Amino acid sequence: MEYHRTSSLLHVKQLLGHKNIQNTEIYVHLEAALFTTKNDQFHVTVAKNVEEACKLVEIGFEYITGDYADGGKIFRKRK
Repeated sequence: MEYHRTSSLLHVKQLLGHKNIQNTEIYVHLEAALFTTKNDQFHVTVAKNVEEACKLVEIGFEYITGDYADGGKIFRKRK
């Protein structure tokens, strides 16, 4: 996740405490497999309160953005 966020192999190497960069490169291959997908379609929904948000997270939705004061928080889940 850190490599996906930063794209810095050296940062991840230091974070994980690897002595050999080849050990860290394994995680780059994992990141590519996890985050490269041809299906960019999502189910999108809005949670208007904490209870609705908890239910969405429990069934696999991820939080995107929003604030309860402005009507809700936006969640998405891959189709």
